[in-house]
Amino acid sequence: MMHIVLYEPEIPPNTGNVMRLAANTGFRLHLIEPLGFELEDKQLRRAGLDYREWADTTRYSDFEEFNKRCQFNNLYAFTTKACQTYDNAVFKPGDALLFGPESRGLPADILESLDSDNKLRIPMVAASRSLNLSNTVSIAVYEAWRQQGFA
Repeated sequence: MMHIVLYEPEIPPNTGNVMRLAANTGFRLHLIEPLGFELEDKQLRRAGLDYREWADTTRYSDFEEFNKRCQFNNLYAFTTKACQTYDNAVFKPGDALLFGPESRGLPADILESLDSDNKLRIPMVAASRSLNLSNTVSIAVYEAWRQQGFA
């Protein structure tokens, strides 16, 4: 099994879309608080449809609790600040894909705690700031899942 980790997500429809993605790909979803919404938010429910109940989701009070409770083969952070692109990573079962909040991305202390090989970016044209969170998660999840033969 592979994992999606959302650090302090802010926009309910993005998280709802990711829940639906997790349910449809068999990835486990980890949500690190604080969340910018309640899990019963109308927009989250609308984006997640009835897939929310099929998504294997765990919440954590903060990144420290997440680190204490979880162990992964590799933790890959997606950031516009990375040198390596996502298509150069070799994803394996037990790996986790970490994404930051929509407005600011992952904090420097988390990024600094990871090896450069574990920081990945998705290419964009020059002068672009970032992609939508749920789109970014989808790109990464499908590449990781493709490498696993869609098992």
